[in-house]
Amino acid sequence: MSEKLVVIFPGIGYHKDKPLLYYGAKLLMEKGFEVFSVSFHDMPGKIMGDKDMIRKAAEIAFSQAKEQLSDIDFSNYKEIVFVGKSIGTVALAKYVHDFDIKAGQIWYTPLEDTFSFMSKDVISFIGDEDPWSDVAKVKEIASEQKIPLFSYPKCNHSLETSRIQENIVILQDVMNKTEKFVEENVR
Repeated sequence: MSEKLVVIFPGIGYHKDKPLLYYGAKLLMEKGFEVFSVSFHDMPGKIMGDKDMIRKAAEIAFSQAKEQLSDIDFSNYKEIVFVGKSIGTVALAKYVHDFDIKAGQIWYTPLEDTFSFMSKDVISFIGDEDPWSDVAKVKEIASEQKIPLFSYPKCNHSLETSRIQENIVILQDVMNKTEKFVEENVR
């Protein structure tokens, strides 16, 4: 058993096999982290732009994550990282907060509600054209809370543009920043 653990919290339609989470997990595996992936099911549909439905989906995600993580004794690990995407960032921030876990947090395309837990040891990434977030508001909150937030021009909620070569460069930049964050902040 490793003394390092990474827990992956997916988005609703963005699961562990999509680029950000897939390569994020692979990167951490290279560094000796054991990977545990949470999965969500029976999530509500058509929630974009509906704050109440987003909160309901986040509550469902948190409840399912809590159940799936109930057998993990986090005190067995010296280094813990939680990686989330979209709605998963809300659930993971609440989980770390509610269970008082000392962990690094990596937020790929966080939603506004993610910032309501006054998290520490965080790095975050967002696209400037992310239709799921009020990007200006997210940038403002991140700045107020001193949470590093890297934004990418012309990128959507998957941190992608319409050009594949551009997306590969962006993905590499995100993974480089993710790796640096883990090396400097997770102990």
